[in-house]
Amino acid sequence: MYTKVFLRLEPLGLELVAGAARNKGHEVEIIDLQVEKHPDYWERIERFRPHAICFSGNYLANVPEIIDLCKETRRRLPNVFLFIGGHSISFIARDVLALSDGAINCVLKGEGDATVGLLLEAWEQGKDLLTVPGVVTMEGDGPPPIFIESLDEVRPARDLLRHRRKYFIGTLDPAASIEFARGCPWDCTFCSAWTFYGRSYRTASAKVIGEELQEIKEPGIFIVDDVAFVHAEHGMAIADEIKRRNIHKEYYLETRADVLMRNKEVFAVWKEIGLSYIFIGLEAVDAEGLKRFRKRVSMDRNFEALEYARSLDLIVAINLIADPSWDRERFEVIRQWCLEIPDIVNISVTTPYPGTEIWESESRKLTTRDYRLFDIQHAVMPTTLPLREFYEELVKTQQILNNKHLGWSAIKDTLGIALRLALRGQTNFLTMIWKFNSVFNPELQMADHAQKPEYEMPLKPEGSDQKVDRKTLYVHGPAGRKSRKLDDATEKFVDETRMSTVD
Repeated sequence: MYTKVFLRLEPLGLELVAGAARNKGHEVEIIDLQVEKHPDYWERIERFRPHAICFSGNYLANVPEIIDLCKETRRRLPNVFLFIGGHSISFIARDVLALSDGAINCVLKGEGDATVGLLLEAWEQGKDLLTVPGVVTMEGDGPPPIFIESLDEVRPARDLLRHRRKYFIGTLDPAASIEFARGCPWDCTFCSAWTFYGRSYRTASAKVIGEELQEIKEPGIFIVDDVAFVHAEHGMAIADEIKRRNIHKEYYLETRADVLMRNKEVFAVWKEIGLSYIFIGLEAVDAEGLKRFRKRVSMDRNFEALEYARSLDLIVAINLIADPSWDRERFEVIRQWCLEIPDIVNISVTTPYPGTEIWESESRKLTTRDYRLFDIQHAVMPTTLPLREFYEELVKTQQILNNKHLGWSAIKDTLGIALRLALRGQTNFLTMIWKFNSVFNPELQMADHAQKPEYEMPLKPEGSDQKVDRKTLYVHGPAGRKSRKLDDATEKFVDETRMSTVD
């Protein structure tokens, strides 16, 4: 739901996998079904006649659509090699294979740009697919996934996207996405970034990043790193490269409050070279909530970070996680708190995703196993309020916060921005302003629950141990300190700011 209003990002993962396959000599095309339709997919299939098709499964809510397309693709092209990769699919590989009724040849877990070439080579040469790292079939699992040797090795095949002007985030319209670093060394309970990457943290070289930024035509750049500028020297090196190349862009990024406070000088320099908007994941507004999400950042420290970001004249957006236990009084407290601060506030709903610790501890409590509802805007666990009332309070809160920045009270600023973009032929942001009420609607959310799901997550076995074995969560197994490109002081900082002491 959130992506229907506030953002539409270029499919960077697909572009990287396409770039890796092309580097191995394959002819590749990309279709992005965020901006194109199913008839466009079938037209492209008919014209291109591919030998292999790969779907990117980065969001659980897309699983039913992917499975249906795979089944129909298999019917039309019985001999095509069909596989799926991506973040979310990596955690549920065998479940997806079972739901596909044999339509999918395999799932490729982990970093697809590291292994897609090996997979296509094995298939072309008739080798056993289970010799390829990260491959899962109904017959078994291949060796563990591997990392790409260097983030400088593969560049995204941006030229293969046909509708680049369709990508935006807020007023950054159009926007390209770029990756400076991959992985996250923290271990928040609600997140699966660290379990996917095995708590590793790797960086691309400043030189290669500078070259890529110079080639990108879009004026706006969203830095997709899970936590931007964990390593201060790396952030400074990229800034120096941007200055040296005289690159002028506008940047959005996401980081942690404690990282911002530790590396103030990095963010100050980035403000000078085009940083305008910063997402800070507070997640909660009290100590109890922070402890639940395993964020060892005090509220005082969070507020200091907000003050510092404002002092740089950055637009600040905060994310809060609405717990199913919230009652009307709690929603009202949150609304009043959000109205008292000048920052933009986004509210998502606690959602246990496969690969997260809360999935292991909370999945038995699920009120639905419908993949479509796992989008952080539907309640999939029992709510204290009746479900309809919970949605009414949630949407009321979101509406008040939306009006605070994009409603009539702020119409002069928002309309001015929208008109300037429209004069350049960009209408994504303008359309976004008026779509909120048609997307965020309690009646629609209740109707989503009423639909009979065609594909459901499997039930967790009865009697399974409720104590989380962290080792079972990982896609890429943890390799400890050597997998993190951090100096000793930063490594110590990370350990001091995460709640768990287990690697």
